[in-house]
Amino acid sequence: MRQFGLIGKSLSHSFSQTYFTQKFHNLDITDCRYDLFEIPSISELPDLVRANPDLVGLNVTIPYKEQVWPYLDEVSPTAARIGAVNTIEFAEDGRLIGHNTDYLGFRESLRSFYPHTGEQAGALVLGTGGSSKAVEAALRELDIRYLLVSRSPLNLALTYEELSLEIIKAHSLIINTTPLGTYPNVAECPPIPYEFLTPQHYLFDLIYNPRETLFLEKGREAGAQIKNGFEMLGFQAEAAWEIWNR
Repeated sequence: MRQFGLIGKSLSHSFSQTYFTQKFHNLDITDCRYDLFEIPSISELPDLVRANPDLVGLNVTIPYKEQVWPYLDEVSPTAARIGAVNTIEFAEDGRLIGHNTDYLGFRESLRSFYPHTGEQAGALVLGTGGSSKAVEAALRELDIRYLLVSRSPLNLALTYEELSLEIIKAHSLIINTTPLGTYPNVAECPPIPYEFLTPQHYLFDLIYNPRETLFLEKGREAGAQIKNGFEMLGFQAEAAWEIWNR
């Protein structure tokens, strides 16, 4: 039995197991399984690998996309450029190789959602963690200028308190890469000035559980276009599957 899985600190929100289990069923794949591994610290990864000798591939989620690096033997050029890992390949010689498929998943999902590029385009990226790094890479490739927004003052980021009407107006795409609003904490949302949103705005939330976060709900109420991260999940999962089976 080939075993795949997802590691993270809290996985009650995740659809990854459901996604891959359905994929195995649809393709009549009977020798694969996908499990969820909640670990309190990334330092437990080596023990997890030793305890599961059938493991041949892992996905990585919050908060370990950056913390996992010291436990890998190699990272792909794309993951190295982005600075975050969400997929681990188990090489035949036992090496663990880090990849980033979030970048591809977000890029492909955004293409069909946000119509602007170049001078007409502008994005605010909420959050500065591992997921935001993949989003940044995709935005650069798509020629969409962006600003980072963080809770804490950073050299390259605005704080939420600095988001003025002018800034919101100049950035029609707003992307939530934080976990705020993820099930079961559905009453949370990033503290942006929602009163400045208009029908010309596009809100993209990497969260897919719940289907409509409070962030997206507030955007919809302002007339903005909204999209959650479920399609991105599918794109990145298929890219991970190709890595695990090449």
